[in-house]
Amino acid sequence: MARLLSVNVGLPRDIAWKGRTVHSGIWKDPLQTRCKVGRLNLAGDGQGDLAGHGGEMRAVFVYQIEAYRHWQDQLQRTDFVHGQFGENFTVEGLPDDAVCIGDRYRIGSALFEITQPRVTCYRVGIRVGEPRMPSLLTSSGRPGFYFRVLAEGEVGAGDAIVKVGEADERMTVAEINDLLYSSEHPRERLERALRIGALSPGWRGSFEALLKGQATGNASGNAGLAPASAAHPVAPGFRRLAITAIEQESADVLSLTMRDPDGRKLPPALPGQYVVLRLRPAGDRPPLLRSYSLSGPPSTGHRRISVKLEPDGAAGTFLRDHVRTGDVIDVSSPRGSFILQSGEQPVVLLSAGIGATPVLAMLSALAEARSPRPILWLHAARDRQHHPFATEVRRLMRALPQARSYVCYSRPDAHDKLGEDFDAAGHLSRAVFDAIALPRDAEVYICGPNRFMADMKAALAAHGVAPERQHLEFFNGGESLNPGIVGRAPRAPHPPAADADTGPMVSFARSGIAVHWNDSAYHNILELAEACDVPVRWSCRSGVCHNCESGLISGAVAYGLQPLDMPPEGNLLICCSRPTGDIVIDL
Repeated sequence: MARLLSVNVGLPRDIAWKGRTVHSGIWKDPLQTRCKVGRLNLAGDGQGDLAGHGGEMRAVFVYQIEAYRHWQDQLQRTDFVHGQFGENFTVEGLPDDAVCIGDRYRIGSALFEITQPRVTCYRVGIRVGEPRMPSLLTSSGRPGFYFRVLAEGEVGAGDAIVKVGEADERMTVAEINDLLYSSEHPRERLERALRIGALSPGWRGSFEALLKGQATGNASGNAGLAPASAAHPVAPGFRRLAITAIEQESADVLSLTMRDPDGRKLPPALPGQYVVLRLRPAGDRPPLLRSYSLSGPPSTGHRRISVKLEPDGAAGTFLRDHVRTGDVIDVSSPRGSFILQSGEQPVVLLSAGIGATPVLAMLSALAEARSPRPILWLHAARDRQHHPFATEVRRLMRALPQARSYVCYSRPDAHDKLGEDFDAAGHLSRAVFDAIALPRDAEVYICGPNRFMADMKAALAAHGVAPERQHLEFFNGGESLNPGIVGRAPRAPHPPAADADTGPMVSFARSGIAVHWNDSAYHNILELAEACDVPVRWSCRSGVCHNCESGLISGAVAYGLQPLDMPPEGNLLICCSRPTGDIVIDL
């Protein structure tokens, strides 16, 4: 009979790791007394990162003594103690390849149900003293699993584990784990997994994403793991395009239209996507790489970008002073996941300043389709002189049967006409949303300075717009994900303290940083990005979770630690890859 060998608990603590502080509850110590089991936790236990651990579906983590013996042999270790893998229950007799999602067990006076395999992260590597541990646990089929608490009670070491029920659809923890993390995702098995009522919502969402990718013919890579920022991958490389028109849109915005010099069709772009320009200043200076949203209507014949001319902006100054009609420049394929979604819900296009560019492309697509959807254009500018695309927006709005607009000027001058150039002085806010009856069921697309987007997110939430309906585009870098890291103030991206003079050039396109790769200083591209304070996303740091998956704009990489499921062409996992030559990454 299966048996509970040890009950392990521990509250989150701060841990020093690689010059940073990690807040984690992975250190668990065995209890010598019986323990109360609550719906969300064991008495005396806690998790440092509630986004990745804990909650109703992950209340109790379980690991098997059989797996302990395996890792002791594989790692040549004899120092393991109960709780070593961060588990609450160390058990005998419940191996991952035998127990199934939905199995229910009585332990002591409490009742439990298996909901999902463990999602491993870098912190188990810290606890075990082996950085590869997240990958090893997942690839071995020994991740462990989570219990949901169906009935509260008390448990203690030595209690029998009695099976009292099971799901109709039988899939083991190891099978479910393999279905998500391996490179094989058979449709029949995905559908079987989704018929298991006890499967946790997070895993259910991943399997639904894999099925959706297969249904749309976009089955390369792992749609169940890849972040939204890595969606819509395209082949790396730049294409030479000729400048066919240059237009001054406002006092500080310049538009450039580009075509293929030989008249060949361009790959289609989705409304809201961007391209990366590689500009080559005179002399031996490195290329300037900048991301610019496409601001024109959908077209395979031309591209239009619009650039804000900042006083100290190197790329904008170069384009204004040195690029002329007829010149040829390097342009990437369209990228990005900030795209207009199909549907019937109302659409709100919310922008400030140059943030109008991607939502203008969305408005153009809606106008071209003569969309019947309710559409609200909201824009914030300083004044008429700094209000690009005003005439173009009014023209596009006339083609839409249910479109309306509202424009705020923060500092209108004496020549700006209220009711004609703008609708109100001041800023967009919750009060404005209430006054104009912004639809709460709308899909809202937001672009502008980071502070503006943060303010709009808060105002929209207060107005009643659900977070999942708010879509944001970040011009410089993106939203970082560094689970457990505390006490680090964000810094602007910069070259590392000791940038090498030789080696492949690694360019972080969105952050505007280009530095040399140093084999002796970094194990992977993630470590280089962190040295530059480039915003990054990661969790496992070993090729498992795909949180770090990013766009590879040009160049190629090699993998030191092979990912369990390779990203699609045009993407890379920065946590386990190194450049093989000059590369440009969408970070």
